[in-house]
Amino acid sequence: MSQTAKQKIEFLREVLGARYPDPKSELVFHSPFQLLIATILAAQSTDRQVNIITGELFKAAPDAESMAVLDLEAVTGYVRTINYFNTKAKNILAASRILAEEYNGKVPETREALERLPGVGRKTANVVLAGAFRQPVMPVDTHVHRVSNRIGLCRTRNVEETEAALMKIIPEEWVVDFHHYLLLHGRYTCKAKKPACADCPVREICAYPEKQ
Repeated sequence: MSQTAKQKIEFLREVLGARYPDPKSELVFHSPFQLLIATILAAQSTDRQVNIITGELFKAAPDAESMAVLDLEAVTGYVRTINYFNTKAKNILAASRILAEEYNGKVPETREALERLPGVGRKTANVVLAGAFRQPVMPVDTHVHRVSNRIGLCRTRNVEETEAALMKIIPEEWVVDFHHYLLLHGRYTCKAKKPACADCPVREICAYPEKQ
């Protein structure tokens, strides 16, 4: 790790750690299964939208076994206000049935097993591994990718490259919290179109050439 990268990581941990002292997902969940379903729903949607939907969905089906016995029409009815609801409903039902039948309703704790579930890609798997099981993995979405490149933690072309780059420079015991620091910073301060540079607490180390 270069000294510059190390200094930036330590600075970000101190400053963003103070701003977000209890960093965690803004998705509402009470079990690994609920985090999995919420994360599947969150693709191309906001956490706020997902939480509205899961508030009702999880009352009807809080675990894999209860979700698995619903029919597709019922699941679709709960999620119909979300983007791509037809596909997401099918994936939620199929994944729940696999968990109920093959894993005794438990969510597996490996990326390989998670990625075999319908609707679960690498980022979703990483979200579950980090958020439900505190495994040191780095879920990278557009926020994390954008912030990491703007600040100058990495110079990468896509989320896969960003994940690999961040895992090399962030100490393992900091990884889970760092995901939230970068995501929340991107969501509320370092926005895609109009970053709030004047109010940015890490502006002094930011390499973004267009910062105001």
